[in-house]
Amino acid sequence: MKVIKNPKTIARAVLLAEADAIRNAVDLLDDQFDATVETLLNTTGRLVVTGVGKSALIGQKIVATMNSTGTPSLFMHAADAIHGDLGMIQDNDVVLIISKSGNTAEIKVLLPLLKRTSVRLIALVSARDSYLAHHADHVLHAFAEHEADPLNLAPTTSTTVALALGDALAVSLLELRGFTRQDFARYHPGGSLGKKLYLKVADIFPHNQCPQVLPDATIKDVIFTISANRLGATAVVDEAGLLIGIVTDGDIRRVAYEHDSFWQLCAKDAMTVGPVCVAPDEYAVAALQLMQERDITQLIVAEEGRVHGFVHLHDLLKEGLI
Repeated sequence: MKVIKNPKTIARAVLLAEADAIRNAVDLLDDQFDATVETLLNTTGRLVVTGVGKSALIGQKIVATMNSTGTPSLFMHAADAIHGDLGMIQDNDVVLIISKSGNTAEIKVLLPLLKRTSVRLIALVSARDSYLAHHADHVLHAFAEHEADPLNLAPTTSTTVALALGDALAVSLLELRGFTRQDFARYHPGGSLGKKLYLKVADIFPHNQCPQVLPDATIKDVIFTISANRLGATAVVDEAGLLIGIVTDGDIRRVAYEHDSFWQLCAKDAMTVGPVCVAPDEYAVAALQLMQERDITQLIVAEEGRVHGFVHLHDLLKEGLI
C-alpha cells in the first residue's frame, strides 16, 4: 500500500486536536467540579465508575488511578449492571457515569434504577443537554466538539478529555486528603516504583560483608580484605572502631602509580579521609542518587561514626532501582 499522506502530519493533527480539547476543558471547569470533589471527600462509601464501550475502558483506568491514590473505587460495566451487577452498589456509594452522548440505551435503562437508591450520581459527559446530564447530581463537562479521526466517529478526543478529567479529579482528591509518599508506597509495594518509595538502606546492607582494616594495616592486607569481600572497598577504622577513611580499588591503583615502594605502604597511605556515607534509615534511592552524583559504586553505611556495613551499586541494580 502506497502512503500518500505524511504519517507525522496526521499524528501532529491528532495530538493538537486532543491537546486543544483538553485546554478547552480547563475553561469549562466550574462549581460542579468543586461539588463533585466535596461529595467524594465526604462519602463514607466507594466511587463506582460505569460506562459502555470506550467509556468503560476509560472508566477502568480512572478506577485504577483512584485506588492507587487513596479513593476506594470499583468498576461496574453499565451493560452488566442491569443484569445483576447492581448488587455491588451500596447505599453510601457515589456513582460516576461516563458517556460522550449521555443518551445511550444502557445509560437510559441504568439511570432510573440508580435513582431509586440513595447513591449520588456524577455525570462525566460531553453533551450537557443529555438524558444523563439532566438526571445527575453533578456534571463534569468533558466536551469534545470533534473526534480526531477524519470521519469524526472513532472515540479519540472525547476519551482523552474524559481521561484527563478523571486524572484531575483523582489528583484533586489526593492533594486535599494530604496523600503522602508513604501512602503511595503502601498502595504500590511492588516493582521499582514501590521500592523507590519504601526500600531503605537498612533493607540491603545486612546482606553484604562489612570489611574493615586498621590504619596501620599493610597494603597487602588491604588488598586481601577488599578481594575477599567483593565490594571493591574496605572501611578504615581506628582502635575505637570509629570510621576514619575508605580504601577502594581505585585508591590501590592510584598509590601503585604514585609510589615505587608500594608494598611498604599502609592503609592510611592509600585511604580517602572522611568518606561519603549513608545512614541505615535513608531510602535506597537516595543512596543511588548519592552514588551517581559522586560517581562512585559503593557507600559505607555508618551512623555516629560507627560502620554498619556497605551498600553497593550492584545491590541497587539487583533491586530494580536502576
